[in-house]
Amino acid sequence: MAIEKLQDLKQAEKAEVADYFNGMGFDRWNRIYSDSDEVNKVQRNIRIGHQKTVEDVLSWLRQAGDLNQMSFCDAGCGVGSLCLPLAALGAGSIAASDISQAMVDETQRRAKTAGLDLSRIKFNTSDLESLQGSFHTVICLDVFIHYPQKDAEDMVRHLCSLSENKLIVSFAPYTPFLALLKSIGQLFPGPSKTTRAYTLREDGIINAAKESGFNLFRSKLNQAPFYFSKLIEFRKDK
Repeated sequence: MAIEKLQDLKQAEKAEVADYFNGMGFDRWNRIYSDSDEVNKVQRNIRIGHQKTVEDVLSWLRQAGDLNQMSFCDAGCGVGSLCLPLAALGAGSIAASDISQAMVDETQRRAKTAGLDLSRIKFNTSDLESLQGSFHTVICLDVFIHYPQKDAEDMVRHLCSLSENKLIVSFAPYTPFLALLKSIGQLFPGPSKTTRAYTLREDGIINAAKESGFNLFRSKLNQAPFYFSKLIEFRKDK
């Protein structure tokens, strides 16, 4: 009975996240991840921090060689902040998915506006748990904020099962300082608290990947006011 109740709570929280990013959340984050001037200081800083994370990922991927020969999964693509520039760099194929249909529609719109080769991008509306397939590299940026520690570790294992070579993730890392900011409402301020936001212990994420045969290759902490994100690249054991 307790397990059923827990599953019901997870489904309710998932539905809450989907509703948020199909409505008020979509309007807010679509502005943040754009060139719009209709953002406040907090949102602008989040934009700067997230863009730095995206740029770091693209830099790491460019170092890997011929992207045209690689397949990618952008799990939780949002409005295409990563998958669109990745497509422009000539990625062989990209599976771009998000729990929000509004986000997926906006990503498709931006891809068409940018004149990208849509035959190389497969769009899908899906939660992370339902993702299937096999990809050279799986990437999940700033999505784990919606998962508590155990669920995030389970998700790392699931994403590892989809990857043939690399897993790249970013998340808000747990530190006593960030825990304090969160407790007084200064880490996730204002209406952005409409959905729950979780900080995660880095060692748990690393151990979950290691259990799946992936070892930490490199990591970086990106931060701006109101944005804290630990970026980690895991590589599969040979």
